[in-house]
Amino acid sequence: MPNAQAPPRNPARYLLTGAKGFIGSWIAKVLVERGHAPWIYDLDTEAHRLEALLRPPQLERLRFVLGDVTSLDDLERAVVEHGITHLIHLAALQVPYCAADPLLGARVNVLGTLNVFEVARRHRDQVRRIVYASSQAVFGPEEFYGRGTVPEGAPLLPNTHYGVFKQANEGNARVYYLTDGISSVGLRPGTVYGVGRDRGITSGPTKAIKAAILGRPYTIRLTGGVDMQYVRDTAEIFIRSAESEVEGAKVYTPRGEVIQVEEFLQVLYRLLPQAKALIRAEGPPLPIAYDFDDSALVRDLGPPPRTPLEQGVRETAEIFERLHREGRLDARDLES
Repeated sequence: MPNAQAPPRNPARYLLTGAKGFIGSWIAKVLVERGHAPWIYDLDTEAHRLEALLRPPQLERLRFVLGDVTSLDDLERAVVEHGITHLIHLAALQVPYCAADPLLGARVNVLGTLNVFEVARRHRDQVRRIVYASSQAVFGPEEFYGRGTVPEGAPLLPNTHYGVFKQANEGNARVYYLTDGISSVGLRPGTVYGVGRDRGITSGPTKAIKAAILGRPYTIRLTGGVDMQYVRDTAEIFIRSAESEVEGAKVYTPRGEVIQVEEFLQVLYRLLPQAKALIRAEGPPLPIAYDFDDSALVRDLGPPPRTPLEQGVRETAEIFERLHREGRLDARDLES
């Protein structure tokens, strides 16, 4: 008698929150390139980053679902109606917005994440995986950890509301696994760069590339050490986490190219010689450690993609140059 085989699983159906943001747009791009047609969950359908990254036929594969991540009913309806099996959750307010309005920051960043887990708990037979964006902001300044690479399991010592909210999400993910068996993966990206990065202090390197293409002066408002991670690599790690079968409430700190801002400038000057007269850096280092051990990620998910800095900067510049030729390169972010 032949061995019984488990019936094949239904194809993955992805719903992305925050997919109109920087990393989310790249995740959508990579999913579409792999043949998926993800659902984009947001309050409106405006999508300038997606439009910059995807060609018209690719944009047509995206399905937009209007909804608020702080509304459990909205999110649950979207997951049930569209048979969602994989939730990739990136919707969040960034550091300055959480500092200006901590109550709103908590509603979006903490309550919104709780809603994602609650929907997965209610529909555990349908939702197979949660991947959510945490942040290196859960850690404290470099001096809290001594010299060298910060090891796995180092204490979380956030010094912003944003970092505390992300720490709360990691804790809630652990509780959902302990009490309900809901597995998840949280990822803590570092200084992610690439087309679409137009907000926050660590957007400086990306803005510098854009300014050089436009022939405009620009000052990066930080110095010191950074962990430069090319956005396509980050997107690939999110998708790999969604495809994995790891059990538990896992949290990983991806590692890119750990360098000094001055080293980034030297790469930029070499690739775009006009930048030498236009681009500089000044200001304090980031108030967060930047050199992290990623051995847990490598152990559980395999060696992650690591695009060399020179290649990532070159690819970013090529996309900016194309958008500039097409008259579609938005430079408003260079004013902030």
